[in-house]
Amino acid sequence: MAIPGATTLSDETAGRVPPALRGILPVLIAVPLVVLADVLLNTSPFATYLLSVVGVNIILAVSLNIVNGMTGQFSIGHAGFMAVGAYIAGVTSLELKEVALSFLPVAASDQVLFTVALLAGGTCAALCGFLVGLPSLRLRGDYLAIVTLGFGEIIRVVVQNTEAFGRALGLSGIPQYSSVAMVYFWVFLVVLVARRIAGSSHGRSLWAIREDEVAAEAMGVDTTGYKVRAFVISSFFAGIAGGLFAHFVPIINPGSFTFVKSMEIVVMVVLGGLGSSTGAIVAAIFLTLLPEGLRSLFGALGAGGSLAQKVDQIRMPVYGILLVVLMLARPQGLFGTKELWDVLPRWLPRKKKGLT
Repeated sequence: MAIPGATTLSDETAGRVPPALRGILPVLIAVPLVVLADVLLNTSPFATYLLSVVGVNIILAVSLNIVNGMTGQFSIGHAGFMAVGAYIAGVTSLELKEVALSFLPVAASDQVLFTVALLAGGTCAALCGFLVGLPSLRLRGDYLAIVTLGFGEIIRVVVQNTEAFGRALGLSGIPQYSSVAMVYFWVFLVVLVARRIAGSSHGRSLWAIREDEVAAEAMGVDTTGYKVRAFVISSFFAGIAGGLFAHFVPIINPGSFTFVKSMEIVVMVVLGGLGSSTGAIVAAIFLTLLPEGLRSLFGALGAGGSLAQKVDQIRMPVYGILLVVLMLARPQGLFGTKELWDVLPRWLPRKKKGLT
């Protein structure tokens, strides 16, 4: 039993960090780590591609968790915002392809232009999120899901019939600026933003809306305003994920942003636990690497290339089976509303001071 006023090791550690550094400390730690990872993986194109896909899916899952998990809404059109970010960022990069910032080295100039393209894609996706969210977030439950699903399909049809976006054949020639370091820097940012929101007064308002929207509104919470803000933030990071995706694949086409992609992201959020950022991360990593694991397994069993090539076709049935089993065994998801560090002490007890 803890003595009132006792100091734990974590409290002491936090106290030793100067207040001026607490806000920037995560950035100072994350940047060298992602650069080191990029350098170590630069010799393996497949590892770079696979880790980039994992990172993009983490961004999508964590950003959707802000709406579906923290706010308790049900959006199934996240791939639509990803598509907006991908195409706007791709077109922006193509327009800026011949631009060179003479006062910077070529590599640095490319990354600056890449960042501009990403922010353009994220901003356009956030604007779409605002335009869709402002009227539709007055709706609840299944009605909101139908609206977001319709938005995703509208974006797909518009892209298919717009010549500037390559129509159904896809948009090619986008500069391959993306890297593992850039992808995971944005992974770090979306996780940081999600955690800061969850621990803020805005986050408490979102949790209140999730638990009981009528009671939250009765207590003076601007439910529509908070839901729209959450939707805009989520859409912004979905657009960033789309922009990153567009810059490490040879070609993007509407088939990459269908309803199936939206459902993949929803499955990641539900599997990890609605409201758990680390749960979304774990689920995104697992479900992204699962097809590659199945391919390796079929190859090791001598199943041949034909069966291994069908992994993508059986992926959604496997996801469906996982969801059924999960809903029967653990309806709240792997972590529920808790984070990984809330669960670990059960397995790895931490020694604390000031305990009797």
